[in-house]
Amino acid sequence: MQNIGIMAGGGQFPFLVARAAKERGARVFAVGFKGHTDPALEKECDGFLCIPLGQLGKLIAFFKKNQVKTACMAGPINKPNAMELKPDLRAARLIFRLAGNRGDDAILRALSSELADEGIEVVRPETLVPGLVIEQSGLLAGPEPSAEGWQDIRFGWEKAKILGAQDIGQGIVVHRQVVVAVEAIEGTDTLIERAGSLAPGNLVFVKVFKPGQDDRIDKPALGSKTIALLARHRFTALAFEAGKTLFFDRDEAFRQAGTHGISVVGVPEKAEEFLQGKIEG
Repeated sequence: MQNIGIMAGGGQFPFLVARAAKERGARVFAVGFKGHTDPALEKECDGFLCIPLGQLGKLIAFFKKNQVKTACMAGPINKPNAMELKPDLRAARLIFRLAGNRGDDAILRALSSELADEGIEVVRPETLVPGLVIEQSGLLAGPEPSAEGWQDIRFGWEKAKILGAQDIGQGIVVHRQVVVAVEAIEGTDTLIERAGSLAPGNLVFVKVFKPGQDDRIDKPALGSKTIALLARHRFTALAFEAGKTLFFDRDEAFRQAGTHGISVVGVPEKAEEFLQGKIEG
């Protein structure tokens, strides 16, 4: 029987991974983080440890004690709270080696490498929960965007990819080809709320996969809660990267998008060609 490790952030994702792994006959050992992970996750696991963020030595020791050879990262970490990180000696050494590059992707890559050195392979969580990644591109829910909406999607896409390449964030909000807000440390929900307070509706939210990012870790994640928040703040469109984005509660999310008139667009790998065609058409 395989032992699976979960490095668990917030939300429902760690629960989905734990349940799916157990359905496949695996034993599940999760490490949660104080202030980030729902303690109820313990009930879904064969073993559970909750530690302060930054206690890398304890995380590795727990996995090794439970003979975990395969692990994944599931669920977001509240980044403002993570600023209070108090690393143990092993985590401090890892951070020190990163020198001037301490963005999300650099830290997560270093963590994956550290685990690999201990014989623990970090895998994509969606391999344990099939169907969470939307592969389809094009208009998936809601009305067809207006010509102005397509222009905003294309404009936002180009800007978001530039920001992502700098490891700043994955999301951007646009209104009439003006950047209203960009995602940084605050996360998606706060970004949407902030943008909604700054602009009078007709907003477009674009979420991308950072160029060059390790796709085992920190994939963009959306869901029905995202759509509800977009509706509350008068957004008209959501565009995301097909094949690279986790999408929770898909049926409910798409139903809400139709109800509230929010266009949901999956953008394929050849984004420029796709978006140019939509704008010209």
